[in-house]
Amino acid sequence: MARKNDVRGVVKMRSTAGTGYTYMTTKNRRNTPDRLVARKFDPRVREVVEFREER
Repeated sequence: MARKNDVRGVVKMRSTAGTGYTYMTTKNRRNTPDRLVARKFDPRVREVVEFREER
């Protein structure tokens, strides 16, 4: 059975292209308190765009 870990939380990454497409990922909130920014593929616009963490 999986352990519940409060430090490593689930975050939602939303596309900056305005399509509303999201990725779910985890991050260590203690080591990375800032919002995540990653370049990932958005299938709705069919290109790699910036995704930002949504709270």
